[in-house]
Amino acid sequence: MAAEGTRSAPVAHLTGWVRTPFTGARTTYDCYEKGSGPGVVLIPEIPGITPEVLGLAEHLVAAGFTVVVPSPFGDPGRASSGGYLIRTVLRLCVSSEFRAFATNAHRPITDYLRAVASDVASRTPGKGVGVIGQCFTGGFALAAAIDDSVAASVLSQPAAPFPLGRARQLDPGVSPEDFDRIAARASAGEVCALGLRFSEDSSVPRARFDTIKARLGDAFEIIQLDSSPGNPDGYSKSAHSVLTREVRENPANSASAARDRVVAFLRERIG
Repeated sequence: MAAEGTRSAPVAHLTGWVRTPFTGARTTYDCYEKGSGPGVVLIPEIPGITPEVLGLAEHLVAAGFTVVVPSPFGDPGRASSGGYLIRTVLRLCVSSEFRAFATNAHRPITDYLRAVASDVASRTPGKGVGVIGQCFTGGFALAAAIDDSVAASVLSQPAAPFPLGRARQLDPGVSPEDFDRIAARASAGEVCALGLRFSEDSSVPRARFDTIKARLGDAFEIIQLDSSPGNPDGYSKSAHSVLTREVRENPANSASAARDRVVAFLRERIG
């Protein structure tokens, strides 16, 4: 893993990761696994398992977790580029598995991710597993929390459904039935969630977090990083990826501190 001072986010590669096809909910994708300790399912952001996503994964491994990274889209290990990102977005927009624009929707891909979480929980120590979603997959981490195996959900810049119109901006990214189940689990102390976003990120409206907060209350912690003009860390108004592209380690910035909070949150919840 490498980070070039304040200029680059931490990155890593697939060396040492074990690739295994996993089938759940009548769907099969490759999953990449590394580490030991309590289990964390890390869902990649668009366009897939990039070097920056692997940088986060390696950070979690070093923190003492077994990390499993499913690969439901993209080419694992490939660096992001404009064309690669656009092609991935176009695929997801028309996929019934992901339902990019649907409101109050159950997304079939989340059934697969729950199966992954349940499998990881069955063979790792700790009090259940943590699930981290990012960007388009941010809300998938919340949807996974209807499964009893999930004790911690991290929603990093959850961008689905794409926020075109007020209804989509308010949408929590899960169906009403799933939201009821998650709220009941949160009320019982069985699951907690952590949400992260940049203050000026229009693709992740604050209203979405307000919707979730209204249902989960103290079980939902919000971290909002300042990306307004003149912010201390020098983030651009377009800053988006809290736990990957915007992290700087030398010297550390507020995205690095948010990543530290994610690790602490996971330790609190799953051991």
